[in-house]
Amino acid sequence: METIMSNWEEITLLAVAMLATGLLSGTLAGLLGIGGGIVVVPALYEVFTLLEVPSDIRMHVAIGTSLAAIIPTSIASTKAHFRRGEVDLDLIKSWAPALLVGAVGGIAFTALVHGLILSAIFAAMTFLIGLQMARGGKKKALFTSPPKGVAGQIPPFGVGALSTMMGLGGGTLGVPLLRAFNFPTSKAVGTAAAFGLIICIPGTIGMVVSGWDVANLPLGNFGYVNFIGFALIVPTAIFTAPTGASLGDRLGPEGVRRAFACFLFIVSARMIYTVLFD
Repeated sequence: METIMSNWEEITLLAVAMLATGLLSGTLAGLLGIGGGIVVVPALYEVFTLLEVPSDIRMHVAIGTSLAAIIPTSIASTKAHFRRGEVDLDLIKSWAPALLVGAVGGIAFTALVHGLILSAIFAAMTFLIGLQMARGGKKKALFTSPPKGVAGQIPPFGVGALSTMMGLGGGTLGVPLLRAFNFPTSKAVGTAAAFGLIICIPGTIGMVVSGWDVANLPLGNFGYVNFIGFALIVPTAIFTAPTGASLGDRLGPEGVRRAFACFLFIVSARMIYTVLFD
């Protein structure tokens, strides 16, 4: 009886924490104009810390669950952008193999390393993205178009690998990359949304398989993916995103940019603290 009660208590705590994660991630995504792992992963990390998931696999579970949660929103986003003609199909066809190979390579790396290494990678990348946002201003394209040939496969490989290692979809790294290659913002956002499907579907499968026999996983986990979290985060985040967007309208673009940069610096600092003192 004590074991059953313990399981029910853990399920209840997990469900409440995941609903809170969905509320937070949806509101922040709407406020900051972002989505995916850059919000969900740090929130999940705190949830799994509360649930006393061991530090060596805590980040893995956060990343795996985030990748799964991104899939439905990537599908909806890609369909919407495709209808508006904002998805560059030629680039998708050219970059898809390298994105896929990068995603698989990123998952293989993730499965082999301690969670603190993943936390360090996440901290470094969020700090760099935060610096970019804090600079502000209109940024000029660095190139007139994406490179061709073998060199042209390096950027998508990097996006695929880093995204799966951080639990991200296509937008966080893909949009600034495409903007650097002289893509209009709307086309960059739409095309990067499609990146998310190429990255997150194999990424989710890889996290399920690589974590299948791992001990001390939370209840509701299949490998490194927590399906209780997936089932509760996705609808809750979708429901609360308009509230964040409304708040973002009040703050204005400069206020949102500063809020985004501050959020990323806080996340980076938290991850650095974990790496040094956990």
